[in-house]
Amino acid sequence: MAKSGIQNLQGFQKKLKKRIVDNPEKHLKQLVQRSTTLVEGHAKQSIMKGGTGITYQKYNPRRQHTASAKGEPPASDTGFLVSNITSSVKQQGTTVIGQIVASAPYAPYLEFGTSTIDPRPFMQPALERNRPKIKRIFKKGGYVD
Repeated sequence: MAKSGIQNLQGFQKKLKKRIVDNPEKHLKQLVQRSTTLVEGHAKQSIMKGGTGITYQKYNPRRQHTASAKGEPPASDTGFLVSNITSSVKQQGTTVIGQIVASAPYAPYLEFGTSTIDPRPFMQPALERNRPKIKRIFKKGGYVD
C-alpha cells in the first residue's frame, strides 16, 4: 500500500507560516520599505565616497573638488544631490509601490548624461547592486520562492 501525505511536515508548516501573516498588506509594505531603504542608502553612499577623476579648484566657497570619472557615480561637492534623494512607499488597494527619487534638478543629467556630459549613474547601479538582497528579503518574507 502506497503512503500518501506530506513527507516533511515541519518544512511544509514553516513555509506555510511564512505565507500566512495577520496583515499581508502591512507585511508587504514593510518588505518594500526595507528594499527601498537599501537602494536609497546605496545611492547616497556611492555619491559620498568621493571621486576618482580630476581634482580642481572651485570658488564660492573656495575648495578643492575631485570629480568622478566617466561612468562612476557623481562625487559629492555640496551635498545637495544626496540630501535630495528620498524614498517612499505607498499602497494603492492591494498594490504596494516603493519609489526612490533624486529630486535635484540636475539628477537626470548625471544619471543619463547629456550630449556633452558622460553619464554618472548612481540610481540604477544602486538598484542592480541590491537586487540579490531584495530578492532575499522577499523570499524570507514568503512572497517568492
